[in-house]
Amino acid sequence: MAGGRELILQQAADLGVKFIRLQFTDIFGVLKNVAITVEQLPKALNNELMFDGSSIEGFVRIEESDMYLRPDPSTFTIFPWRPNGDAVARLICDVYNADGTPFIGCPRGTLKRVIAEAEALGFTMNVGPEAEFFLFHTDASGRPTLETHDRAGYFDLTPVDLGEDARRDMVLTLEQMGFEIEASHHEVAPGQHEIDFKYADALRTADNIATFKFVVRTIAQRHGLHATFMPKPIYGIAGSGMHCNISLFRDGKNAFYDPEDKLQLSEIAYYFIGGLMAHARGMTAITNPTVNSYKRLVSGYEAPVYIAWSPQNRSPLIRIPAKRGLSTRLEVRHPDPSANPYLAIAVMLKAGLDGIKNRIEPPAPVNENIYDMDKDTLKQRGIALLPGTLDEALDELEKDAVIQEALGPHIYQRFLEAKRIECEEYRIRVHQWEIDQYLTKF
Repeated sequence: MAGGRELILQQAADLGVKFIRLQFTDIFGVLKNVAITVEQLPKALNNELMFDGSSIEGFVRIEESDMYLRPDPSTFTIFPWRPNGDAVARLICDVYNADGTPFIGCPRGTLKRVIAEAEALGFTMNVGPEAEFFLFHTDASGRPTLETHDRAGYFDLTPVDLGEDARRDMVLTLEQMGFEIEASHHEVAPGQHEIDFKYADALRTADNIATFKFVVRTIAQRHGLHATFMPKPIYGIAGSGMHCNISLFRDGKNAFYDPEDKLQLSEIAYYFIGGLMAHARGMTAITNPTVNSYKRLVSGYEAPVYIAWSPQNRSPLIRIPAKRGLSTRLEVRHPDPSANPYLAIAVMLKAGLDGIKNRIEPPAPVNENIYDMDKDTLKQRGIALLPGTLDEALDELEKDAVIQEALGPHIYQRFLEAKRIECEEYRIRVHQWEIDQYLTKF
């Protein structure tokens, strides 16, 4: 449900829209809303709505605070739920400076910049995400607990999967909002779910991920549950990932496909893999941006730890799914759903483009199960590991000029500064594990 200015005004009137949420994300991917009444919609569509940028974490200082929201008309949609009986719509916005220039700290604008770089080379990028999440009970006060809503396993159905009603409601809501849902199932861990929606171009996919997370949390709440995209909420069971299926197209053809190659992959595909692998450690702070992200990236829980690729098995960072022709794609397996989707997609595209521009050859594929290899074998095969902590990932980001360039100086500096503080706060806290281990021992 999108369109030009006049069409949007007409739709809003016809459907009885009372409020419009103007949405954008801060640099950490947290969705922000500026709510307006329908009477202010013409002003918003004329790019005349101002907000205080200093109130958004990572944006600007108080003396530079006047910023404008520019709605993207193609993102206009009505929320299928009606609080108090009034229809509510939303528009996703780009953030601009008061002088009419794009704000360098806008994550959506950052992705657009890297997309333009790809387009200059003749490429468009499609991304299909697989975002996992947990559904937890809430307590009597409505606060989230760590009690899962079921004890189901991978692909389980009722009567065990009590979260199925909530998941079905999420799917129906997303479909009403224009999503094409390809699969919806219970994941490996108790209380863990996945809803896969159809791939789209890079910008639309980032918008869709932001919308998806918002809808999932809203519908869970309406079912008395709490949905979380925290990567590893419970020790000892699988965490939540956001595998990204990536393909490049040029002149309407899949640029990763070459029927003459042994694996039916093009030179461009190999270079893109080479770029992703060369920058894997540098981009991990963006694709896995929390202290908790690194509790998921451990061996033995289906999460990738090793920087390798394979057309066969699921243990490396990059897997090549079997389909070829128009469906030829790379599955990048380390991102998690706490990532800012705009920045995560931007750095993956930038890394791949760097591979293409500089003809970075990937190492040979690794078709054995890497989890079974010892340290000496890994060293012999030249298989490096992803960073093991957020601190280490930030160190790698500081060394990677290409990923810094993708982010731009503003986001890079603000992100680094905030995440260093996060690491330090975590480091100086006393955790339950320490109490359990040491309190009575010493």
